[in-house]
Amino acid sequence: MHLTRGDQQTAVLVVGGTGFIGSAALRALTDGGPSPAGAVKALVRRIPDAPDALPGVEYLTGDLTDPASLRGVCHDVGTVLHCASYIGSDEERNRSVNADGTRALLAEAERAGVRRTVLVSTTAVYGAGPHCDLTENERVPEPTSPTSRTRLQAEEAVLAAGGTVLRPPLVYGTGDVWVVPSIAELLHRVGALPEDGRARLSLVAVADLARLLATLARTPDLVPPGTTHHAAHPHTPTLREFVSLLGETLGLPVPTQGLALDDYLARLGKAPGKVSAHQAGLLAEDRWYRSTLWSRIDCPPGPGHHARLSEAAAWYRQLLAPTRTPSADGPA
Repeated sequence: MHLTRGDQQTAVLVVGGTGFIGSAALRALTDGGPSPAGAVKALVRRIPDAPDALPGVEYLTGDLTDPASLRGVCHDVGTVLHCASYIGSDEERNRSVNADGTRALLAEAERAGVRRTVLVSTTAVYGAGPHCDLTENERVPEPTSPTSRTRLQAEEAVLAAGGTVLRPPLVYGTGDVWVVPSIAELLHRVGALPEDGRARLSLVAVADLARLLATLARTPDLVPPGTTHHAAHPHTPTLREFVSLLGETLGLPVPTQGLALDDYLARLGKAPGKVSAHQAGLLAEDRWYRSTLWSRIDCPPGPGHHARLSEAAAWYRQLLAPTRTPSADGPA
């Protein structure tokens, strides 16, 4: 799969090609079978072992925190899909990867004549909620964590370079080690839902987000340069509805009891675990975002949450074995 710019064929470079979203984007780009040599490239810190490497993908090594290592990675590249980020509490790591690393990548992309960069950011840049049917230009972002602040800085750099920013909400599916595992942990620790699970939540399956990225990679002119777009599935279930889906597809407990947030957090505090009170509280208020990009670029949003959770059921059942718990550094 090549893009054409004049008489020159150009490739797609996926940055973070072994990550949760980046690896899904690579699968979407090569879904029709192996691509012509050099058509799809992946920038990774370590080239995957042969069984894990996708046929037809050219793997390149580089590190966003080392600008010299990026020299030449954008050669013959028309579109960069920037799917790499650091999510955690380390202030310096957030700055060096998310902010400075994005600027270094953009500098190399400009040197190589890349046509468009598409950045995967997050709706977490908006900061404190509630967020109800929020549009992209309705609210000025007010990030509250080092991760969100530096990802917003990455957004600003990409937009200034004429790139495109996607803000997905909670992303789930095969490879997810945070969203569903965290909800599962909370169900076992508390056995109730905060505010009776009334909060409406935007989510997107990683496979559908990947198709959206692949569509933008193939036809970047579908959206104007320097614009930001939500990447949420149009259906926004309540927390209780989503937990019911988890019960149907994964056999997780579906509480009948609801608690006021303060009572919920008090009970949570008595049951030690990885998910923090702040992170749990995010599920107690509306966080849903209007996403019109699917129809604008003629990319169907997918079969829906029940079907996507069913497809990922084997992954989640293995991950949710008693010895596994989500990382303390989750989405900020």
